[in-house]
Amino acid sequence: MSTTLLIIVLLLGVVLLTLEIVALPGGIAGIFGVCLIAFGVWETYALFGDTTGTIVLLCSIALCVLTLVLFMRKRTWKRFSLNEEVSGKVNELEPTAKVGAKGMTISRLAPTGKALIEGEQMEVHAVNKFIDPDRPIEVVGIEGYRIDVAETSDNRFENNNQ
Repeated sequence: MSTTLLIIVLLLGVVLLTLEIVALPGGIAGIFGVCLIAFGVWETYALFGDTTGTIVLLCSIALCVLTLVLFMRKRTWKRFSLNEEVSGKVNELEPTAKVGAKGMTISRLAPTGKALIEGEQMEVHAVNKFIDPDRPIEVVGIEGYRIDVAETSDNRFENNNQ
């Protein structure tokens, strides 16, 4: 095995081992990294003797520790992390619908969907059953930001059934 290929195997092993510890959980990269380092050190002992093999072993251990320390520093992770604060809030607007308001479903309420209540589109929740689109509804309750509705009868639907 050439010296260049031996150095590439050792460096790849160090990179895989570091990635396992820092970014890739699961063990596969770590196992391959340790195997590559062990193979590289073993080949060094076989090709160049005990002194060079021991030096490569100690250098590999030192390189693994050094890369781990560099990756675990706080400044390194600040380059990769999101540094902006999210200031938005969900459901800041109070629902404008009142109990007893009437409207029409836009989508199927199964049990949640869209409805048009007093000219305003909003997300509503059917209280007892699913409600098909284009059915008349009435607001029966408001709890926080959840608007509960129930299907009501409307003359236009009764005429279609005859």
